[in-house]
Amino acid sequence: MFTDLPLDALHTYCPPRPEPAGFDAFWRRTLVEARTHALDACFTEVDAGLALLHTHDVTFAGFGGHPIRGWFLLPRAAAGPLPCVVQFLGYGGGRLLPHDWLLWPSAGYATLVMDTRGQSGPNRPGDTADPVGSDNPGVPGKLTQGLLDPHGYYYRRLFTDAVRAVEAARGHDAVDADRVVVAGHSQGGAAALAVSGLVPGLAGALIDAPFLTHIRRAVEVTDVGPYGELTRYFAGARDRIDTALHTLDHFDGLNFAARATAPALFGTALRDEVTPPSTGFAAFHHYAGEKELKVWRFNAHESGGGEQRAAEIAFLRGLFG
Repeated sequence: MFTDLPLDALHTYCPPRPEPAGFDAFWRRTLVEARTHALDACFTEVDAGLALLHTHDVTFAGFGGHPIRGWFLLPRAAAGPLPCVVQFLGYGGGRLLPHDWLLWPSAGYATLVMDTRGQSGPNRPGDTADPVGSDNPGVPGKLTQGLLDPHGYYYRRLFTDAVRAVEAARGHDAVDADRVVVAGHSQGGAAALAVSGLVPGLAGALIDAPFLTHIRRAVEVTDVGPYGELTRYFAGARDRIDTALHTLDHFDGLNFAARATAPALFGTALRDEVTPPSTGFAAFHHYAGEKELKVWRFNAHESGGGEQRAAEIAFLRGLFG
């Protein structure tokens, strides 16, 4: 069943942004603090059995100087410096294995896959710890970790890691620093959207079913995870809801979208209960750069799947030739 506003209403849905006072200063201080730590990006070539690619195990310093892992894949036959896709991951998953990330290097692009701190699953392994705890009680998962203070919130660390991943990619000799694209689905889409608003000079952004966008509406129209973590927290923390929402406003994709300038391709699906389509349309309408949107009428959180990837390949061809 359709789970949100009718399509004709979505095409004009552009709600007010919940921008907190000092939003820009908060993120400026955050990134200045992160850059006091040497990036120290290390690309160690490994044998992953992929004869057509150079495969590197990556480590760089993210938020707090914490080591963030990743993969860097480079087509052997391509002449550099190359465009690079910096890939961010969905909720609860890790960097997996190099052969899980063949799409972009097969299309001729360098690819940096950023592992997600503190997240992994039994079938989605990750290798990056999150050494920061929280004194605030929450529910299992990441959405309530540090929720009562934007300075201690989990996604401050994750979005800072994502900015640093772009800096690591730009610093590699095989990458054209002026042709870096960010990409992701769901939580990865949230990170790509955040970086689009925080990092100048990106060549493009691929933002599919973005999470953590129009959050105040999302928690009113869905209890499906991960947003369900927030609604369960609010049910018990009745006197802390406004404080928590104020924190979340610092991480809402609508505010990053309004600051983005890179050309972007969005995707959203009308039966998505995880990232309701009104939240994706709101991000699209607020996005300040050139933009396109693919709408998948009968799909859920998988969005357009392979067809969305095909549209992304065509989009990058349009950017890079």
